Amino acid sequence: MNDDDPREVLALLKAEHRRLDNEIEMFRTTGNCDQLELARMKKRKLSLKDEIQQLANRIIPDIIA
Repeated sequence: MNDDDPREVLALLKAEHRRLDNEIEMFRTTGNCDQLELARMKKRKLSLKDEIQQLANRIIPDIIA
């Protein structure tokens, strides 16, 4: 990552995650996709989910009061 505002980076990651989710759903409904490409997209989507969670945890720490 770079030195951008973490909230902006989080928003960008979430947008990419949504875009991938839409593409995966489109490929599923049309049925004309390469299974290897679909697997790569799913893997990238999971990776983004992990990045989003890690960044969100840094922005809003889980503090037990």
